[in-house]
Amino acid sequence: MTRKLPSGFLELLSSLVRQPSVVGAEHAFYRVLQRELEDRGAEVTWYEGVLVAHGKQPDALYLSAHIDRHGLMCTGPNEFQYAAFVAGARSDLLGNSVSELLMNKVAQRFHGQSVYAYEPWSGAYRGQGKIESCYVCEFRNNLIFNVSGLEHLVAGTPVAFKDKLSVNKDSMTAQLDNVLTAAALVYLFELGYQGTCFFTAQEEAGKSWRYMLEWFRRFGGSTNHLIVVDTSPFPDFLTAAQQHLVLRKKDANAGFNARLSQDLEDLCQQLGFQTLFKDEYVEKLNLELSLQGKTPYSLGSTELGRIIAGSNGLVDGTTLQIPSSGYHTMEETAPLKSVAAFLDVLSGLALQHKALE
Repeated sequence: MTRKLPSGFLELLSSLVRQPSVVGAEHAFYRVLQRELEDRGAEVTWYEGVLVAHGKQPDALYLSAHIDRHGLMCTGPNEFQYAAFVAGARSDLLGNSVSELLMNKVAQRFHGQSVYAYEPWSGAYRGQGKIESCYVCEFRNNLIFNVSGLEHLVAGTPVAFKDKLSVNKDSMTAQLDNVLTAAALVYLFELGYQGTCFFTAQEEAGKSWRYMLEWFRRFGGSTNHLIVVDTSPFPDFLTAAQQHLVLRKKDANAGFNARLSQDLEDLCQQLGFQTLFKDEYVEKLNLELSLQGKTPYSLGSTELGRIIAGSNGLVDGTTLQIPSSGYHTMEETAPLKSVAAFLDVLSGLALQHKALE
């Protein structure tokens, strides 16, 4: 039977889910996050693209979660584009275009979705609307959304998907990536966490690792073991629920810290939680696909893999992820048993590193 999740954590998560944090327009969410963290005794410092919160033992443990979520960006009079593509400067103009397959996937995810606009810095409400349709502009090869009700907006205004946390007996649903694990890091301070947590921006645009690396180049020591937390996608809920938590030994960019990955697996086993290594899962799946003559899947490109590859040995670490289904939709669903296990492992990890009072 799944352990009941703490009411304080669920209240915090429910509140944060309703706060907008569109890729490239995360400042308003950072303001909310700062208040929640300082209410729990953390010291908070803003840098470009990353908010850093720490307690009395900042070097005891480094944890990181990205806080951006998918949405739209107004790019002209009554014109809206997918914010992650805009923030990542992904268009044919720069030779870094989004594939037709990905554009079609995005186009199908949000038809009929209710949305609302907000001021990017203050978070002030600017009206609501509805996605009526979307199409690929033949001149720019870019995805354009038709939105009713927001004709008054000016270019540069972010538009968030209207969201609400839903919890039933065995799962929770919302646009969970990655507000779920970010909320867990905030809640960790409520439990007495004294280490450091990073909250990064623009991960969905592939930029967050740069902000993190700048911080470590300026403030990091000789040993910079980082644990990045996130959700991990699976094709359906039953597959996601076959394990409590997801680990990795590598991604498409780099190998992770083997000792830290092993320590994390050992801790999960000690606490009675089932784990799966995502890279091994994908490699096994690809072997089956190759025998069938089908296209293999990528190992995935993670924030941690990017920073390891780009830091020339300055930073390494591993990941801890919550399995989910409905990835990058408003119906992303995570097993409650996995969320409970995630909170337990974070607490156990903090205790091992003496980062918990």
